[in-house]
Amino acid sequence: MNNYRLKHETITVNEIDYLIRSLKNSQQFYDHEQRAADLGISSATWSLFGVVWPASRILAATVCLFELDGKRVLEIGCGLALSSIVLHKMGVDITASDYHPLAKEFLDKNILSNDMSPIKFQTGNWQTSNPQLGEFDLIIGSDILYEPAHAEDVSQFIDCHSGANVEVLIVDPNRSNRANFTKKMIALGYAHHFENFNEPGTDDVRCKGRILHYQR
Repeated sequence: MNNYRLKHETITVNEIDYLIRSLKNSQQFYDHEQRAADLGISSATWSLFGVVWPASRILAATVCLFELDGKRVLEIGCGLALSSIVLHKMGVDITASDYHPLAKEFLDKNILSNDMSPIKFQTGNWQTSNPQLGEFDLIIGSDILYEPAHAEDVSQFIDCHSGANVEVLIVDPNRSNRANFTKKMIALGYAHHFENFNEPGTDDVRCKGRILHYQR
């Protein structure tokens, strides 16, 4: 990790502190072996996985209040996997997934920093299938609808890994693709409701959007 700048911060969720190692800012980039480029990750989006975005904090604070005993949970587009770390601390059966080549490396180091056992991790490329993932009772994600193609790709990916009775929770900071994503989910047979959020963010900029709930 000597080829890009890092920072350490303490993030408190549900009155518990978590030490998180992340990229110094969203301007970091290093892909000497072109591992990210081979996956279609451009230099402009390379750093997105390594930043604790406001929506990820809201997701972690929201999902930790759910009744999750006996449920299999999947976090998609996990990035630094803050919600997965929080749920793992609670003893939840959580699997983190992302397709960035450094996501698991950062997750493993953050798990060690918090003196926790390893979290299950699987590659999660929304444009391909991963039979090793299986099906889940709850699928969660934060700020994952930032590209137009994500409405179709994410809805199909979710449906592929949804159990017979599934709940989906997406924290979305008012991305323009949200409405199209909801249409795709409804067409796949999911009921839908939402709640608004307006929370303090970084640099005195508030994070506004919707917590999207889907159920089948």
